[in-house]
Amino acid sequence: MKVLILNGSPHAEGNTALAIGQMVPIFEEAGIEVEVVSVGHLTIKGCTGCAACFKIGKCVTDDIVNELSEKFQACDGMVIASPVYYASANGTLISLLDRLFYSNSRFDKRMKVGASVAVARRGGCSATFDQLNKYFTISGMPVASSQYWNSVHGALPGQAAEDGEGLQTMRTLAHNMVFLMKSIALGKEAFGLPEKEKSVRTNFIR
Repeated sequence: MKVLILNGSPHAEGNTALAIGQMVPIFEEAGIEVEVVSVGHLTIKGCTGCAACFKIGKCVTDDIVNELSEKFQACDGMVIASPVYYASANGTLISLLDRLFYSNSRFDKRMKVGASVAVARRGGCSATFDQLNKYFTISGMPVASSQYWNSVHGALPGQAAEDGEGLQTMRTLAHNMVFLMKSIALGKEAFGLPEKEKSVRTNFIR
Protein backbone atom coordinates (compact mmCIF):
# COMPACT_ATOMS: atom_id res chain seq x y z
CA MET A 1 0.00 0.00 0.00
CA LYS A 2 1.11 3.56 -0.67
CA VAL A 3 0.47 6.99 0.80
CA LEU A 4 1.27 10.16 -1.12
CA ILE A 5 1.89 13.24 1.06
CA LEU A 6 1.95 16.69 -0.52
CA ASN A 7 3.71 19.36 1.53
CA GLY A 8 2.29 22.68 0.35
CA SER A 9 4.67 24.83 2.37
CA PRO A 10 7.41 26.79 0.61
CA HIS A 11 9.61 25.87 3.59
CA ALA A 12 10.46 22.19 3.13
CA GLU A 13 11.67 21.85 6.73
CA GLY A 14 9.16 24.14 8.43
CA ASN A 15 6.26 23.50 10.78
CA THR A 16 4.18 21.81 8.08
CA ALA A 17 6.97 19.29 7.56
CA LEU A 18 7.17 18.82 11.32
CA ALA A 19 3.46 17.95 11.42
CA ILE A 20 3.80 15.51 8.52
CA GLY A 21 6.81 13.98 10.23
CA GLN A 22 4.58 12.67 13.00
CA MET A 23 2.66 10.60 10.48
CA VAL A 24 5.40 9.05 8.36
CA PRO A 25 6.79 6.56 10.95
CA ILE A 26 3.29 5.27 11.71
CA PHE A 27 2.65 4.52 8.05
CA GLU A 28 6.03 2.84 7.70
CA GLU A 29 5.55 0.70 10.82
CA ALA A 30 2.27 -0.51 9.29
CA GLY A 31 4.11 -1.60 6.15
CA ILE A 32 2.79 1.26 4.05
CA GLU A 33 5.10 2.95 1.55
CA VAL A 34 5.23 6.73 1.99
CA GLU A 35 6.36 9.42 -0.40
CA VAL A 36 6.51 13.07 0.65
CA VAL A 37 6.63 15.60 -2.18
CA SER A 38 7.30 19.27 -1.38
CA VAL A 39 5.48 21.53 -3.82
CA GLY A 40 5.04 24.87 -2.05
CA HIS A 41 8.32 26.32 -3.33
CA LEU A 42 7.53 25.67 -6.99
CA THR A 43 6.08 28.00 -9.61
CA ILE A 44 2.86 26.29 -10.64
CA LYS A 45 0.44 27.70 -13.18
CA GLY A 46 -3.23 27.63 -12.29
CA CYS A 47 -5.93 25.79 -14.25
CA THR A 48 -7.18 27.71 -17.29
CA GLY A 49 -10.26 25.54 -17.84
CA CYS A 50 -9.15 24.64 -21.37
CA ALA A 51 -10.39 21.03 -20.91
CA ALA A 52 -7.55 19.71 -23.10
CA CYS A 53 -6.90 17.08 -20.43
CA PHE A 54 -10.12 15.32 -21.45
CA LYS A 55 -8.67 14.78 -24.91
CA ILE A 56 -5.01 14.03 -24.19
CA GLY A 57 -5.36 12.35 -20.78
CA LYS A 58 -3.09 14.78 -18.92
CA CYS A 59 -2.73 18.48 -18.22
CA VAL A 60 -1.64 20.50 -21.24
CA THR A 61 0.90 22.29 -19.01
CA ASP A 62 3.55 19.61 -18.64
CA ASP A 63 5.05 20.14 -15.20
CA ILE A 64 4.98 18.48 -11.77
CA VAL A 65 1.20 18.06 -12.00
CA ASN A 66 1.63 15.38 -14.66
CA GLU A 67 4.47 13.81 -12.67
CA LEU A 68 2.17 13.55 -9.66
CA SER A 69 -0.69 12.08 -11.69
CA GLU A 70 0.87 8.61 -11.81
CA LYS A 71 1.65 8.74 -8.09
CA PHE A 72 -1.93 9.83 -7.38
CA GLN A 73 -3.38 6.97 -9.38
CA ALA A 74 -1.10 4.44 -7.67
CA CYS A 75 -1.64 5.54 -4.07
CA ASP A 76 -4.16 4.16 -1.57
CA GLY A 77 -4.17 7.31 0.54
CA MET A 78 -3.29 10.97 0.14
CA VAL A 79 -2.36 13.60 2.72
CA ILE A 80 -2.47 17.25 1.71
CA ALA A 81 -0.73 19.57 4.17
CA SER A 82 -0.57 23.35 3.95
CA PRO A 83 0.39 26.39 5.96
CA VAL A 84 -2.44 28.89 6.42
CA TYR A 85 -2.31 32.15 4.44
CA TYR A 86 -5.24 34.53 4.96
CA ALA A 87 -7.41 31.71 6.34
CA SER A 88 -6.78 29.53 3.29
CA ALA A 89 -4.20 27.18 1.84
CA ASN A 90 -1.04 28.26 0.04
CA GLY A 91 -2.05 29.49 -3.43
CA THR A 92 0.68 27.46 -5.11
CA LEU A 93 -0.75 24.28 -3.60
CA ILE A 94 -4.28 25.19 -4.69
CA SER A 95 -3.12 25.77 -8.28
CA LEU A 96 -1.55 22.32 -8.23
CA LEU A 97 -4.58 20.62 -6.70
CA ASP A 98 -7.05 22.26 -9.12
CA ARG A 99 -5.10 20.91 -12.06
CA LEU A 100 -4.20 17.55 -10.50
CA PHE A 101 -7.77 16.63 -9.62
CA TYR A 102 -9.34 18.11 -12.77
CA SER A 103 -6.89 16.55 -15.20
CA ASN A 104 -7.39 13.19 -13.46
CA SER A 105 -11.17 13.40 -13.29
CA ARG A 106 -11.55 10.34 -15.53
CA PHE A 107 -9.82 7.84 -13.27
CA ASP A 108 -11.79 6.35 -10.39
CA LYS A 109 -10.59 7.83 -7.09
CA ARG A 110 -13.33 6.25 -5.01
CA MET A 111 -12.15 4.72 -1.72
CA LYS A 112 -8.70 6.28 -1.81
CA VAL A 113 -8.40 7.70 1.72
CA GLY A 114 -7.79 11.45 1.96
CA ALA A 115 -6.63 13.60 4.85
CA SER A 116 -6.01 17.34 5.10
CA VAL A 117 -3.60 19.05 7.49
CA ALA A 118 -3.50 22.78 8.23
CA VAL A 119 -0.68 24.55 10.07
CA ALA A 120 -1.01 28.11 11.36
CA ARG A 121 0.35 30.61 13.84
CA ARG A 122 -3.10 31.19 15.27
CA GLY A 123 -6.31 31.21 13.18
CA GLY A 124 -7.62 29.99 9.85
CA CYS A 125 -6.94 26.28 10.30
CA SER A 126 -10.55 25.12 10.16
CA ALA A 127 -11.26 27.16 7.02
CA THR A 128 -8.18 25.70 5.32
CA PHE A 129 -9.12 22.22 6.52
CA ASP A 130 -12.57 22.58 4.93
CA GLN A 131 -11.09 23.99 1.72
CA LEU A 132 -8.71 21.06 1.23
CA ASN A 133 -11.28 18.40 2.09
CA LYS A 134 -13.44 19.51 -0.82
CA TYR A 135 -10.98 17.94 -3.26
CA PHE A 136 -11.60 14.57 -1.61
CA THR A 137 -15.34 14.77 -1.17
CA ILE A 138 -16.03 15.65 -4.82
CA SER A 139 -13.95 12.61 -5.81
CA GLY A 140 -15.60 9.86 -3.77
CA MET A 141 -12.61 9.67 -1.44
CA PRO A 142 -13.34 8.86 2.23
CA VAL A 143 -11.94 11.55 4.52
CA ALA A 144 -9.92 10.39 7.52
CA SER A 145 -10.58 12.07 10.84
CA SER A 146 -8.61 12.31 14.07
CA GLN A 147 -9.29 13.29 17.67
CA TYR A 148 -9.59 16.97 16.66
CA TRP A 149 -9.57 18.91 13.42
CA ASN A 150 -6.32 18.11 11.66
CA SER A 151 -4.33 21.19 12.64
CA VAL A 152 -1.03 22.11 14.27
CA HIS A 153 0.03 25.51 15.55
CA GLY A 154 3.40 27.21 15.40
CA ALA A 155 4.81 30.50 14.13
CA LEU A 156 8.61 30.36 14.13
CA PRO A 157 10.35 27.41 12.43
CA GLY A 158 10.20 24.38 14.71
CA GLN A 159 7.69 25.96 17.08
CA ALA A 160 5.05 23.38 16.17
CA ALA A 161 7.04 20.91 18.26
CA GLU A 162 5.55 22.65 21.31
CA ASP A 163 1.98 21.89 20.22
CA GLY A 164 1.59 18.55 21.99
CA GLU A 165 -2.10 18.22 21.19
CA GLY A 166 -1.59 19.07 17.54
CA LEU A 167 1.18 16.51 17.11
CA GLN A 168 -0.90 13.86 18.86
CA THR A 169 -3.72 14.71 16.45
CA MET A 170 -1.34 13.97 13.56
CA ARG A 171 -0.35 10.59 15.02
CA THR A 172 -3.98 9.65 15.62
CA LEU A 173 -4.79 10.70 12.07
CA ALA A 174 -2.09 8.42 10.70
CA HIS A 175 -3.33 5.46 12.75
CA ASN A 176 -6.89 6.08 11.55
CA MET A 177 -5.74 6.31 7.95
CA VAL A 178 -3.93 2.98 8.26
CA PHE A 179 -7.08 1.36 9.64
CA LEU A 180 -9.27 2.85 6.91
CA MET A 181 -6.95 1.91 4.06
CA LYS A 182 -6.55 -1.67 5.24
CA SER A 183 -10.27 -2.03 5.97
CA ILE A 184 -11.19 -0.64 2.54
CA ALA A 185 -8.72 -3.03 0.88
CA LEU A 186 -10.43 -5.96 2.59
CA GLY A 187 -13.85 -4.61 1.65
CA LYS A 188 -12.90 -4.17 -1.99
CA GLU A 189 -11.57 -7.72 -2.06
CA ALA A 190 -14.76 -9.12 -0.54
CA PHE A 191 -17.41 -6.88 -2.07
CA GLY A 192 -15.81 -4.70 -4.75
CA LEU A 193 -16.55 -1.01 -5.14
CA PRO A 194 -20.11 0.34 -4.74
CA GLU A 195 -22.19 0.34 -7.90
CA LYS A 196 -21.76 3.62 -9.73
CA GLU A 197 -24.65 5.27 -11.55
CA LYS A 198 -24.24 7.04 -14.86
CA SER A 199 -23.32 10.66 -14.15
CA VAL A 200 -26.14 13.18 -14.07
CA ARG A 201 -25.11 16.81 -14.59
CA THR A 202 -27.65 19.58 -14.06
CA ASN A 203 -26.91 23.19 -15.03
CA PHE A 204 -28.48 25.92 -12.96
CA ILE A 205 -28.58 28.35 -15.88
CA ARG A 206 -29.92 26.99 -19.17
